[in-house]
Amino acid sequence: MDVFVFTKNTTVLKKAFPKNTQFFPLAHISKQTPPDECILYIDITGFDAAKIKKTITELKKSCKKTPWGIIDPKEKIKDPFILFFEGASDYLGSDFFKKSKCIDPKRIKQALLWRKSVMVESITAGKDNEKKPSAVEGEFLKNKIKLPAANIFPGWKKMPSGKVLPFYILFCSLQGKTALDVRLGEKAFLQLQERFLSFLADSFEEMDGLLWIDTGKDCAFLLPPKVKSIEAAIEACVRMIISAPLVTLETLGLSIPANFIFALHYGSITYKPRGKTGTVVSDAVNFIFHLGTKKAKAGRLTVSGSIPDESIPKILQDLFVFSGEFEGQKTWHTKKFSYANLWM
Repeated sequence: MDVFVFTKNTTVLKKAFPKNTQFFPLAHISKQTPPDECILYIDITGFDAAKIKKTITELKKSCKKTPWGIIDPKEKIKDPFILFFEGASDYLGSDFFKKSKCIDPKRIKQALLWRKSVMVESITAGKDNEKKPSAVEGEFLKNKIKLPAANIFPGWKKMPSGKVLPFYILFCSLQGKTALDVRLGEKAFLQLQERFLSFLADSFEEMDGLLWIDTGKDCAFLLPPKVKSIEAAIEACVRMIISAPLVTLETLGLSIPANFIFALHYGSITYKPRGKTGTVVSDAVNFIFHLGTKKAKAGRLTVSGSIPDESIPKILQDLFVFSGEFEGQKTWHTKKFSYANLWM
């Protein structure tokens, strides 16, 4: 496949791209009609916010049949995951260039998996057993469960051991086609798990997410019972699912296909600090691990019917489809992103 790069920094970027790459001045973007069998990269070094927005808008219009990526060594784009919502197929930020990486055929192939990453669709009913909700099932999270007053949560540093409070519990796991610990070996899997937990902790830090339980293969975060915290956490989960090929390759250092499993529940817990949770007995804790390991699927966020009505951001509610009952609870999960069929 041909690679087209539009940049002012041809000399620098030639080292990072394969020999068959064609380089063009930025001014030629509107003049060049790329063939169907190619991928475009646009170098936005020196662009201001307005020009970046305009460029992405133009790319969405002109590259409906052509995959495209963004070159951003100065990280002008603060949240690159947003690009994949816009239809991008790849993103080359500062981490890529710091590690002196080169674009190789394998990277191009993985980038192409992004072509349909923003097109969410259900798998056919025969494959996925998804069904359209009935009038009763369609009452998405109409359970009249309300969050407590925001000041009920004192912060993790002031949280007394033994205190009973309602929390969101987020189950997180990384799954490949085959068991990753078997595929990678014990040592490599332990290193992967450390990177995975660190990545999750960074992703949920702003939401006051607390890494609470680590089983060695999956984990659970506690999130305070606050609208802003849970909405931001759900948005982060969706971004991670959408960007799984990029995250697993560049952040986790995993070169084989894998995706995230997320499951969310809400319930009262007797709080104990991390490392002292062995004595915690809770229906909520038991349920979230059952939900995460037995019901939830790779590339999806599954939520139980017990989470309060205001938990899911309105902009994302159309992503969720009814997925039946599990252990007496109604459940919903996000639709499957179409790229996942190719990736996994």
